[in-house]
Amino acid sequence: MIKHTGVALIALFLCVSSVQAKELGNFGMTYRIAERDALAEIEERAKQVDWHKVLDKRKVENFQGPPDRVRLPRAKRNRSFPVDMTYTTEIDVPDGKGGVLYPKGYTFNPLDYVTYPKTLVVIDGTDPEQVKWFAASEYDKRLDVTLLLTGGSFGAVSKRISRPLFYADRKIVERLKLQAVPSVVRQKGRIMEVTEVKLTKGIGTPAQGRKESP
Repeated sequence: MIKHTGVALIALFLCVSSVQAKELGNFGMTYRIAERDALAEIEERAKQVDWHKVLDKRKVENFQGPPDRVRLPRAKRNRSFPVDMTYTTEIDVPDGKGGVLYPKGYTFNPLDYVTYPKTLVVIDGTDPEQVKWFAASEYDKRLDVTLLLTGGSFGAVSKRISRPLFYADRKIVERLKLQAVPSVVRQKGRIMEVTEVKLTKGIGTPAQGRKESP
């Protein structure tokens, strides 16, 4: 039960698109997240492959993310708000043995069953100040952080950030109720907490001050 629920959790808000694991034209692959650490495995494999040799270099550098990406405004203040991950299934979820694990209409909170160890940092890759902020922040050095872009050229951003780049599509933005970027998302008990970060104008560093509520 716990394993299957963990799979559902990952499927709900980690269906991230990356230049490493996204179909680009007529080549490339799409990976299904099947285990809690699958994203970490994808990242590890990505580090071991020279994708500029495997794929057309121009395709990679010009990749702009999924077509349903959502442009979000820059955060105007420091604030945090909770996101309830309770989910109601829209179809019968099979158990892989010919039966039904969760029937259509079943409601549950995946975070009641599993702990999500990653911290998600979401930025707009078309904003140089946000890219600069991430590159200079503690998040760029942490192995437990996954960077998601709401937009921006893979080639341009990868020149500033030496780690795998992933893209947040509309489903991710809506599921996490993202409203502005940069945003930092982490689990807090039974909810996911989204923290918006206001950047100090012109220097790409977090503004100092009291964190506000919504």
